[in-house]
Amino acid sequence: MERILSNITPAFSQPSVTWLTRLRATFKHWLLNARTRRQLALLDKRLLADAGISPSEREAELAKPFWQ
Repeated sequence: MERILSNITPAFSQPSVTWLTRLRATFKHWLLNARTRRQLALLDKRLLADAGISPSEREAELAKPFWQ
C-alpha cells in the first residue's frame, strides 16, 4: 500500500501546470475584464434595463481595476 501511494504525484507538481501557464491564464482573465467593462460602458439606459443592471451597479463595476 505504501508503495502505491508514493507513486501518486500531486496535481501542483505536474509539469502541465507551470507558473507560465498560470500567468498566461491570469493575463487572459485581465483582458476579458477590461474588454467586458469597455462594452458595459457603451450600453445605454435601455440596454442596461434589458440586462437587469442598474446605473449604480454599472458605475460600481466600471470603477473596479482590471485585475478584479
